[in-house]
Amino acid sequence: MSEFLTAYGLFLAKTVTWVAAVAIVVLLLAVLIRAARGGSAGGERLEVRNLNERYEDLADMIRDQTLSEAEHKQLLKDRKRSERERRKAARSHADDGKPRVYALQFRGDLQASAVESLREEISAVLQVARPGRDEVLLRLDSEGGMVHGYGLAASQLARLRSAGIHLTVAVDKVAASGGYLMACVADRILAAPFAIVGSIGVVAQLPNFNRLLKRLDVDYELHTAGDFKRTLTLFGENTEAGREKFQAEIEETHTLFKRFVGEYRPKLDIARVATGEHWFGSQALELQLVDQLQTSDDYLLARTRDAELYGLRFRRRQPLAQRLSDGLVKLGLGLRRSVEETALSQRYP
Repeated sequence: MSEFLTAYGLFLAKTVTWVAAVAIVVLLLAVLIRAARGGSAGGERLEVRNLNERYEDLADMIRDQTLSEAEHKQLLKDRKRSERERRKAARSHADDGKPRVYALQFRGDLQASAVESLREEISAVLQVARPGRDEVLLRLDSEGGMVHGYGLAASQLARLRSAGIHLTVAVDKVAASGGYLMACVADRILAAPFAIVGSIGVVAQLPNFNRLLKRLDVDYELHTAGDFKRTLTLFGENTEAGREKFQAEIEETHTLFKRFVGEYRPKLDIARVATGEHWFGSQALELQLVDQLQTSDDYLLARTRDAELYGLRFRRRQPLAQRLSDGLVKLGLGLRRSVEETALSQRYP
């Protein structure tokens, strides 16, 4: 039995090795082919998707199975008539067409790295959106992060308001700390009932290894010009004056945070909500942190009746080396998971 298991293990190892080798070659070829095809200048492109058509396609999948042949024919006739009327109105310039809603998405991380795409998307929208008529819907999902990153993201959203473009932010999961710093810029904030909202506060922490270095007889030198060029350090000996300055800087940042939120949402009781706490959507509505309980899906679906919806996404092509690295990491994780599952299946038949 042991000989069989040994032989089977060797066979499995060889198989996994061959599969990994073939997958790596296929991945390399795919990346090289995509790179050769190129794209827009600098590997950048803005994807635009008609969301009205997407929702209609989803509904048609059900209609194809539920409508009778006569009902389906009538539906097609109604659509053709509506399309003719729309084209006739456009030719006669009787109106400026339906309002447009541009749907963007921001998934935050510690550095607010998605701001690099957000700034391009907003720059594109500002060139075509009609002030007082069109709208931007931002689907926001962020737990916050670095002050300067989220400050820039909030400033990008403020560009829309300055241009007279109505901004709606929808929070389906979380908009906390830096995420709420962005959300508060909106003309209107929507939130799902159990979305996490708020956390208007500032936090900073770091370990200090100075005592450990002393026990190991390791000297650490830090030279600065200026009393507070460095307040707290990882390896040096921190002083009370440094701690006090560090705390003062945190308090100053918190004051700026509260002032910014109060500027865009003047009806808020800042003293009540700027404690660093977070609330669920239904509680946030009572505190006026949000304006309405609604998911982004319900909002967009409702707007299909009176507006043209467009989903925008700016993509920047990563360097070839980075794409290869990311692909190999994903491949390695997938192979490891496969081997682990195979091993478990042998142990627990």
